Amino acid sequence: MKKNLFLPAILAAMLSTSCSVLSNLNSERLAQSGLYALQALTLSDEQVDEYVHQYITQLDAQSVVLPESNAYTKRLRRLTQNLDGVNERPLNFKVYKEAEVNAFACADGSVRVYTGMMDTMDDDELLGVIGHEMGHVALHHTRKQMQRSMMVSSALSGLASTGETIAALTDSQLGALGEVILNSKYSRKQETEADDYGYNYLCEAGKNPWAMVKSFEKMKKLSSGTQSSTVSNLFSSHPDVDARIEHISQRCLQDGYQRLK
Repeated sequence: MKKNLFLPAILAAMLSTSCSVLSNLNSERLAQSGLYALQALTLSDEQVDEYVHQYITQLDAQSVVLPESNAYTKRLRRLTQNLDGVNERPLNFKVYKEAEVNAFACADGSVRVYTGMMDTMDDDELLGVIGHEMGHVALHHTRKQMQRSMMVSSALSGLASTGETIAALTDSQLGALGEVILNSKYSRKQETEADDYGYNYLCEAGKNPWAMVKSFEKMKKLSSGTQSSTVSNLFSSHPDVDARIEHISQRCLQDGYQRLK
């Protein structure tokens, strides 16, 4: 049998071509990833606010938002009547009829509280939760979380490519953005910063900051008890719970606040 002397050469050529194609594809992907990363890092506060507002508008439409005449809404209005804004952004509060123990604040000033949270917390504890969540907004943690997600999410990377343009988001982009807003996991440093901001904000609003300690203690108890299935990742995924409780407790003691019953 005669050996095909051309076969090794053909295989070598094919392999060389494949490696070249793969190399070009990888280079293009790296370049595209770098472009998305740059665009994500230069995303303005105004863009973040507008994109988040688009998502919250959709979420409000899909949720059961309790009217002004409802007892839950009246209670929230009473508790937050002195909480006007964050970073010159006016706050808007709404109550979702939802059994989950949850609350969140967004970069555009939207604060949403679930009836499950309001059923679980007394007035002071509820304010403690709201104060902490507002800290994430005031300190741009929400924006930083969105930037990080844009670097790894195919849906949100497309959002980054719009540059300075504030475009209407697609359903997939809205869904990806919702994951960022509702399931954000902040670092230990960011949680401490949000705690300190919430503490100061409550003090400036004339509220007793022990409320934050009480809310942390109750959420810790719930997340490890029989009601853990109804407790959102608002608290259960946060790091160093005991250390955070101790930190805010020490601040309250040093500033002379009397612990709430």
